[in-house]
Amino acid sequence: MSTMSPAVRRRTVNNVIALLVSAVMVFPVYWMLATAFKQPGRILSSVPQFFPWPLSVENFSRALARPDFWVFVRNSLVVTLSTVVLSLLISLGAAIAIARFRFAGRGALLAVLVLVQMIPGAAMVIPVYLMLRSINGLDFVPGLILTYMTFVLPFTIWTLRGFVEGVPVELEEAALVDGCNRFQTYTRVLLPLLMPGIVATSVFAFVNAWDDYLFAYVIMKSQSNYTLPVWLVSFQTSEGVDYGAMIAASTIFSIPVLIFFLLVQRRLVGGMTSGAVKE
Repeated sequence: MSTMSPAVRRRTVNNVIALLVSAVMVFPVYWMLATAFKQPGRILSSVPQFFPWPLSVENFSRALARPDFWVFVRNSLVVTLSTVVLSLLISLGAAIAIARFRFAGRGALLAVLVLVQMIPGAAMVIPVYLMLRSINGLDFVPGLILTYMTFVLPFTIWTLRGFVEGVPVELEEAALVDGCNRFQTYTRVLLPLLMPGIVATSVFAFVNAWDDYLFAYVIMKSQSNYTLPVWLVSFQTSEGVDYGAMIAASTIFSIPVLIFFLLVQRRLVGGMTSGAVKE
């Protein structure tokens, strides 16, 4: 009777642990989907139903029937995509400057970037509210975008700085010798090598802006300016909570994040030097 070698046994144990961890992480998502497709009368049943049958789309119908749903979708997309694009443009330039140039206060700037990330977002609600009120930025979509950028930029700058420092400066010098100007060096040499870092930071910025409820609720007062996280609260009223429609709405709310991740996952796991070799 053959016995497993220590290497095979170790690999088997690691695979079993990975499967258990994956199951624990995936189960809440599966339960949300299963509950969203349950018939309304079975959602609060004392006997759990792990496999909903027959499938019902009534919860989704009630969720989508809420007034101004597409207005909230538009607001969320505008705020989120604007936050991602603007934060990447600013953080990319700042990261290149910090990584490639030496200037007075560079160390202090790096320390501030780390310290700012330690401040809880909830502690900044009142200061942000007062600041936006002083510049008439309340109930104003650009004001919400500016708020999200405030919390996203320190992380994106710090992360992209690490990626920039990982790119050999000799590649840029070789491009300059070959006749490229500074802008062409950044766009043709540095930018392709930074794509994994750009994708990683864009995912962070997208999730932060898309999922936020607190600042959107505090800053936006008009219903026409609400985003989808604020819309989810509308399923809880004085008459009770429509759990079926709320869970179906949460499922709909998760789809854009999933689509965005699927679109960028190949770049996310790509090597940093994927474009460094000439064919």
